[in-house]
Amino acid sequence: MSVYIRQIEYYLPDRIITNDDLQAIHPEWDIQKIGEKSGVFKRHIAAEQETAFDLARNAVEKLLLNAKLSKDDIQGILFCTQSPDYIMPSNAFLIHKHFGFANNVWAFDFNLACSGYVFGLSIARGMMETHLAENILFINADTYSKFIHPNDRSTQVLFGDAAAASIISKEDNRGIIDISLASSGKDYESFYIPAGGCRLPKSERTAEIVSDHSGNLKSAENIQMNGFAVWQFISRVVPVQIIDLLRKNKLELSDIDFFGFHQASKLTLDSLVKALKIDPNKVYTNMDRVGNTVSASIPIALKDAELEGKLKRGDLVLLSGFGVGLSYGSLIMKY
Repeated sequence: MSVYIRQIEYYLPDRIITNDDLQAIHPEWDIQKIGEKSGVFKRHIAAEQETAFDLARNAVEKLLLNAKLSKDDIQGILFCTQSPDYIMPSNAFLIHKHFGFANNVWAFDFNLACSGYVFGLSIARGMMETHLAENILFINADTYSKFIHPNDRSTQVLFGDAAAASIISKEDNRGIIDISLASSGKDYESFYIPAGGCRLPKSERTAEIVSDHSGNLKSAENIQMNGFAVWQFISRVVPVQIIDLLRKNKLELSDIDFFGFHQASKLTLDSLVKALKIDPNKVYTNMDRVGNTVSASIPIALKDAELEGKLKRGDLVLLSGFGVGLSYGSLIMKY
């Protein structure tokens, strides 16, 4: 028995902010240079009252409309987000209520960012191998824009809001071949939000705006990202993980038909391509038009690549996600 991605749909909020828009707001920013380095030229941003649940609801509606399965065929709901609507309950329960799933359909969230799709597929496989589901609704949705200070150049230019919804099913002759997951908790301060949780509740002090060493303005309630440290970490550990995973399965990089990396930045993907000596034609990118959409980036890239004819059923695919935690995971699958 194997686990495969039956179908993916996604939803992007209506509001679009282009690099030209950012240049008009921040004439002191060198937007052309930033765009060339990040690879991001526009991103979709959620409205003030629009949440991760709202984005997810639209993605799921689209998925159920186009899928050959109905909601009655689904036994579990898995929701990956770091921007939930409430402290409790999980967003998965809001989806459960909105679509009227039966009581025997389990639901829960898990908190991961850019590695979330690979980790979530691993969770789904475990649920299926223990006979807790035949089909799982797997949702990835975040509104990072709500955690970003508008004067923080390092994050404002990178991230977009989005939701992806996938149906994960099991079948004998296609799907996940192997997965490798890893963590580096000692590096968590490279990418985190210090205030707003139980450790450091929001206050007048945590709302104070300060300037970092690069002149970016933010408070303790905003995302703090050491981009160089995260890039160094990814460049060091991810190629090793990928090579080890391939060797374990007696495969070469040349055997892979399609590489689906988390759409972190152009600099990051270029570094991985160079380090691994991958054929660039096998590496898909769409960050130029959607930005870094956190855990939704891999499924959105898969959907777009399939629509563009760059990914087809039967291809041998390697997926790799990396980010907050710091966490990283890679998998090989027959798409």
